[in-house]
Amino acid sequence: MAILDDDDDAVHGTPAGKIAVPEDVQDAIRTLIRWSGDDPDREGLLDTPARVGRAWKEYCLGYGEDPALHLSRTFEEVGGYDEIVLLKDIPFQSHCEHHMAPIIGHAHIAYLPNHRVVGISKLARVLHGFARRLQIQERLTAEIADCIWTHLEPLGVAVVIQATHACMTARGVRTPGVGMTTSRMMGVFRDDERSRKEVLSLMGLGN
Repeated sequence: MAILDDDDDAVHGTPAGKIAVPEDVQDAIRTLIRWSGDDPDREGLLDTPARVGRAWKEYCLGYGEDPALHLSRTFEEVGGYDEIVLLKDIPFQSHCEHHMAPIIGHAHIAYLPNHRVVGISKLARVLHGFARRLQIQERLTAEIADCIWTHLEPLGVAVVIQATHACMTARGVRTPGVGMTTSRMMGVFRDDERSRKEVLSLMGLGN
């Protein structure tokens, strides 16, 4: 990913500190603008192809990282704590792989430790690592849970995601205000009804 300095700025017309957007990427965006019915050469749209190119590189930062690395450092000195660890209402944004439209929502991530825990912010980093890719909500939910299950080896994992999809609210059926909920339960949260009810209650989703 090329970052331009001040000299590059003068030559290429790209603001210093911004990534350079390849011309073929900008041409693709100009084509889309024309297809949409506008003129990519009018004043207000002249810099749009580069802006959109940089925006999509940012939206998809997750392709450049391995979310599992955030779980590589764990702690065993937890004072005998052996109950549920929950991070709830984590906001996130992603994009639908079918229409490349925004998915906006929040996630609840919980696990039951098996002698070791991870820094709580790392759960949010795992979420964002997978969310900053082209996604469907079902796969996003499964990827987060599977990653935690594999790399922390806990007794249980529970992931619930609630989100709205612009591919449904802003186009197609055009039904605003509709949310989608997905969940993945593993270990004791899948096998034991009492544990599952407890974690859902802590998430604010219980009866």
